[in-house]
Amino acid sequence: MNRKLIIDGNAVYEIDEDCMLGRRRKEEESKPAEKDVYMEEYKKAMRRTE
Repeated sequence: MNRKLIIDGNAVYEIDEDCMLGRRRKEEESKPAEKDVYMEEYKKAMRRTE
């Protein structure tokens, strides 16, 4: 496991990088890709002009 210690004054934080990477991947999977959002808007706009 990769871990980092962050020292901020009297506070010490331990960061588990593997856990943070897993969380970031889950968040990215749950969000629709920006490309898809723009493509959907483009398709809607094209339907209006037909």
